Amino acid sequence: MIRAAGEHGLLVETGSLEVSHRLDALLRAERPGSVVEIVPGPETVLVVAPGADQLRLRERLADLARVAAEPPSGDRADGTPAVVVPVVYDGADLADVAAETGLTPGEVVARHSGRELVVGWLGFAPGFAYLTGLDAVLHVSRLATPRTSVPVGSVAIAGPHSAVYPSASPGGWRLLGRTDLRVWDVRADPPSLFRPGTRVRFEPA
Repeated sequence: MIRAAGEHGLLVETGSLEVSHRLDALLRAERPGSVVEIVPGPETVLVVAPGADQLRLRERLADLARVAAEPPSGDRADGTPAVVVPVVYDGADLADVAAETGLTPGEVVARHSGRELVVGWLGFAPGFAYLTGLDAVLHVSRLATPRTSVPVGSVAIAGPHSAVYPSASPGGWRLLGRTDLRVWDVRADPPSLFRPGTRVRFEPA
């Protein structure tokens, strides 16, 4: 399904995060000339194209969406190494997460750093990446009362996701630790270290 989104946008409903990632990659590799912004989401991809021929763009998006919906053949890995995020696990909520999950703090750290996560999408704030694939045991609720300011570089979890705060901001995620790795830099190209589909591995510092 492709829907109009505002005056210049089209929203492709992909039905899954994997298809959103594949469509995002196809659009970036074969970007139609009128497209100025591509925003993948959990089950959608928003395409913004001011002044575009909407009918032709819809047809192009439909073609690419059909390709993206096909199961990938061969090895899914593209050869790009995972981004390693060194973490000092001394977060304010580490003990509470351990108590809620029935684990020791060390076991929480082991489960958080014991598997690769994947950037699902970016939102909430510039450079804020929702990392998918978190160990199910660590799926904990957000804080009942969000903090007014979470320090930049904070490593956190909430529900089925993990994240690295790209800048200081309010937030209600549970803080496990902190990293000095800069994941958002407006002077860099691209400014975000993470993009949809990027593999991420946390490593105790």
